[in-house]
Amino acid sequence: MYGLIVLILVESQPAARFPGPVRFSFSCAVMGCIQSIACNKSRIKRENIVVHDLSATIDHCPTVIEENSPIVLRYKTPYFKAAARIVMPPIPRNETWVVGWIQACTQMEFYNTYGDIGMSSWELPQLREGLVRAISDSDGISYPWYGNTTETVTIVGPTSKPSRFTVSMNDNFYPSVTWAVPVSESNTPLLTNIKRDQSFTTWLVALNTTSKEKILLHTIKWRMRVDIVVDPAQPLGSRARLVGRLYQEQPRVLSRMEPVPPNAMGKPNANDAQVLMWRPRRGPPLVVIPPK
Repeated sequence: MYGLIVLILVESQPAARFPGPVRFSFSCAVMGCIQSIACNKSRIKRENIVVHDLSATIDHCPTVIEENSPIVLRYKTPYFKAAARIVMPPIPRNETWVVGWIQACTQMEFYNTYGDIGMSSWELPQLREGLVRAISDSDGISYPWYGNTTETVTIVGPTSKPSRFTVSMNDNFYPSVTWAVPVSESNTPLLTNIKRDQSFTTWLVALNTTSKEKILLHTIKWRMRVDIVVDPAQPLGSRARLVGRLYQEQPRVLSRMEPVPPNAMGKPNANDAQVLMWRPRRGPPLVVIPPK
């Protein structure tokens, strides 16, 4: 498409005062190539990116409880796994695109109860107080991405052929919980219950690192719940048992895209933002481990 040229005729002097031939000068103004508007945007569109074999699952196995330490109980949940094969169209310009997984925590309850004394609680204060809708679950280095190994692929343009690749990620919980009250000098086991309920949203995204244009390809929601009862009077190795659901419900791939909230794109990530509180049955709460 050609630019529109406007010719502006300017009379150099009034004809009445200067007899003789009237002279005109020509000023040309290019009224912005309409095509240049499109030039500022990428030619990569959502409908040009093909996603094959999208999968999102949680392993069909129960949470495993470990009682190997006299100091802490550990448990290992099944893995959430997501993967997709991508066909990226040719990139006609000097642009860099990254395709991969972005994840955010959208809800967290994590309580460790010590009889009638009180409970410790891992909390995300901004999320708890409703100040944000989600907090990044990045590895703390690769913002906004969940990780930078199998989780992302970078394509540097221009490319003359489609790019074909796979991106995948996995996530699970493997925490330690003290047998004794975490603010006590005593090592006496008093832990009676562990309850955890955490929700996540995971996005498959293509991001133009030059223009920051973001193309959402898929949205996945998943949840992990753990309920463990503990009898601290029993010997180490036979104190804890899993109750409630043995297997996790499977993730949901949404039929409609959900936007990525701003807090899911940058600092802090959930690990740095969380705080460990001690909430006694009587008395004020106490910060045990502050956010980083």
